[in-house]
Amino acid sequence: MANRESTRGQTGTGTRTRVREPKKYKVIMHNDNFTTMEFVVEVLVTIFHKNELEAEQLMLAVHQKGHAVVGIYSLDMATTRIRKATQRARAQGFPFRLTMEEE
Repeated sequence: MANRESTRGQTGTGTRTRVREPKKYKVIMHNDNFTTMEFVVEVLVTIFHKNELEAEQLMLAVHQKGHAVVGIYSLDMATTRIRKATQRARAQGFPFRLTMEEE
């Protein structure tokens, strides 16, 4: 019974735990001279869930600037999307390249 009484009236005196947001990662698409523009747009629509207009604008940005950020995701999502896009590109014989970096 003594333990029960000794805790009466105490407020949260324990340690605080801060919940941190998970790190985010930028997925960067790189230009090459072999991967077709149609394939890039298809990947942006089907894997990165961009609409047609946004996919075309991103594809042109990659073509003109050499690279562009195509999305910002959690580590798992970024890794999965890069893997899916790379596998699809290799299956079609394209040297398509995506990288990621911490935001």
